[in-house]
Amino acid sequence: MEKITLKVEGMSCNHCVNAIEGSVGKLDGVSYTKVNLQEGNVEVEYDSSKVNLDKIKETIDDQGYDVK
Repeated sequence: MEKITLKVEGMSCNHCVNAIEGSVGKLDGVSYTKVNLQEGNVEVEYDSSKVNLDKIKETIDDQGYDVK
């Protein structure tokens, strides 16, 4: 398992939290997703043999947020 914290811009409310945690959390191989609105980041724990970092970033981007 790998753990990464991604800087994400555009998050401002509980809808943002639910959108990101819900979509990333559904990815096969993701075991943990936590959004921190105040810090503007998303912490993800995932199995790199099942999902790669690019797919996680793409999933967040597809929800309308900018991953830095």
